[in-house]
Amino acid sequence: MTRHRTRITTHLVALLALMWSGAAFAQVQIHFQSFNGSVLFGRYPHAFIVLEGTLESTGQVVDENYGFSARHATAAVLNGPVEHMVLSESARNVRRTNRHFTMTITDAQYRRIITEVRAWQNAPGKYYNLETRNCIHFVGELARVLGLKIEYPDDMLRRPKKWLNHITTLNPQLGAELID
Repeated sequence: MTRHRTRITTHLVALLALMWSGAAFAQVQIHFQSFNGSVLFGRYPHAFIVLEGTLESTGQVVDENYGFSARHATAAVLNGPVEHMVLSESARNVRRTNRHFTMTITDAQYRRIITEVRAWQNAPGKYYNLETRNCIHFVGELARVLGLKIEYPDDMLRRPKKWLNHITTLNPQLGAELID
């Protein structure tokens, strides 16, 4: 009987340890991505983020992505502010993009990112501006929320891959490699 109790106790302790360690591994990762795009094929270069994982506090599964764009791709984009939108890419499109770097974030950082996304999404009026508020600026502000060093060189404002490579070099603590 004692041997049986010991075995049950051992299994119970192991099960509890496994359950507890699973909660400790709950985490969300944020990936910073770029899409090369082609004006000739109807898809402009683009920068966006992907959020994946599980919130530690609630166990909620996170599988989201966000980018910022003009609502309509017309010549009006070249002349100043136009209607904006926050958009999500299909899983297929995400797989076809460049993943520049990844960070593990806390639940609080996740909530701060979502708050910032909603602020851009719900901004009144015409909020997208190719020179001052495009997808690069959106991703840059999300990165800034996480404490990354951000710059917006003029020659990169329409080149998301080049810009995210630049951000990678500004933040060597990421340990990320440049993408060709």
